[in-house]
Amino acid sequence: MSKYDIIVVGSGPGGYVTAIRASQLGFKTAIVEKENLGGVCLNWGCIPTKALLKSAQVFEYLKHAEDYGLSVKEYDKDFGAVVKRSRGVAEGMSKGVQFLMKKNKIDVINGFGKIKSGKKVEVTGSDDKKTEYQADHIIIATGARSRELPSLPQDGKKVIGYREAMNLPEQPKKLIVVGSGAIGIEFAYFYNAMGTEVTVVEYLPNIVPVEDEDVSKQLERSFKKAGVKVMTSAEVTKVDTSGKGVKATIKTKKGEEVLEADIVLSAVGIKTNIENIGLEDVGIATDRDKILVNDYYQTNIPGYYAIGDVTPGQALAHVASAEGILCVEKIAGMHVEALDYGNIPGCTYCMPEVASVGLTEKQAREKGYEIKVGKFPFSASGKAKASGTPDGFVKVIFDAKYGEWLGCHMIGAGVTDMIAEAVVARKLETTGHEVLKAVHPHPTMSEAVMEAVADAYDEVIHL
Repeated sequence: MSKYDIIVVGSGPGGYVTAIRASQLGFKTAIVEKENLGGVCLNWGCIPTKALLKSAQVFEYLKHAEDYGLSVKEYDKDFGAVVKRSRGVAEGMSKGVQFLMKKNKIDVINGFGKIKSGKKVEVTGSDDKKTEYQADHIIIATGARSRELPSLPQDGKKVIGYREAMNLPEQPKKLIVVGSGAIGIEFAYFYNAMGTEVTVVEYLPNIVPVEDEDVSKQLERSFKKAGVKVMTSAEVTKVDTSGKGVKATIKTKKGEEVLEADIVLSAVGIKTNIENIGLEDVGIATDRDKILVNDYYQTNIPGYYAIGDVTPGQALAHVASAEGILCVEKIAGMHVEALDYGNIPGCTYCMPEVASVGLTEKQAREKGYEIKVGKFPFSASGKAKASGTPDGFVKVIFDAKYGEWLGCHMIGAGVTDMIAEAVVARKLETTGHEVLKAVHPHPTMSEAVMEAVADAYDEVIHL
């Protein structure tokens, strides 16, 4: 039986990053993967969707070339080529992970991993052959998949999840997107930009419901302006796939409505991959579809750990990576601090982009803070106007008493690249006054952060 210091089960951005850090720290490491290195993020999630979204953005530039004083006589899209480019980007990234495994001398074990008592992992290969491996530490990083609703069973053809949505053989004329989290919103933007008639159905009163209410309302306005139909406080109660397309029955405050489409995309959250991986056999505790862990990702059974989407933290790639690094550094005996889940940035890559960190205005008030709120619209930004992207704003929330930066919420072009300023500043316990006095370059989108802070402290210049 092969013996390792650490075996990681699952090679997504949690698993492969964990394995690399373990190897860097001198551990003999193996990683188990049943499909492609890189997991959902690299192969069917974060990376290929960004490739699709970039194609949509370029197509939109062509459509609006005249706005920039340019004339493009003929242009068209090739949906198959757009999908092919996306798959090529994903394959390139997966090969990059293969290279990193070799570079860091990590053994890649292909097959389905099942944990067993005695710190063992049983791997079933494609030939159904079972092989056991042993390790001092076993880290579960098996991720998650698209969640299915009883009223919306996925058949992979007419009712699909995110995986099928990025690899459709042909572009649908009409699409219903159920759920308006990051996945649903990004696909709604992509298909609408490519010319599909899109309807977004959200159960809660606002789209992107985890975001600040001002951001949600701005995105809804932007989407409606782009031609997306948005239905909030609405629920799909049943779908009829017996005909050529799909008929979806949608319950709203006004009553029931039947919408017809070629395809329904179910984007109502995720389901963790914790079935049949041996948790019950080993006695690892779970609660509400999540593996229970302490601050350093140890389960209730010594020698077994879990990170990423299978644990109760935010289901985000960068969270999984941070958890994995922290986990193996703790195993190595390093001094580590527990992750601050209140300072995790969230990003949605539609147009306009959405990015946020910390408390929303509503949450800050509910927690009893006396707050200062500042807001700077991109319509007053020279860079945004020159770029032809004036939609959106930066909103900041500070504790009035101590100047603590409680939250930052952005919607606009490129804001997913800007949010890190707020994350780092909050990590360093920077006050509003310090941000205000940190000189920001002009003209840039990022100076809107400084201007929003200035607005909070009644010192705004350009409003």
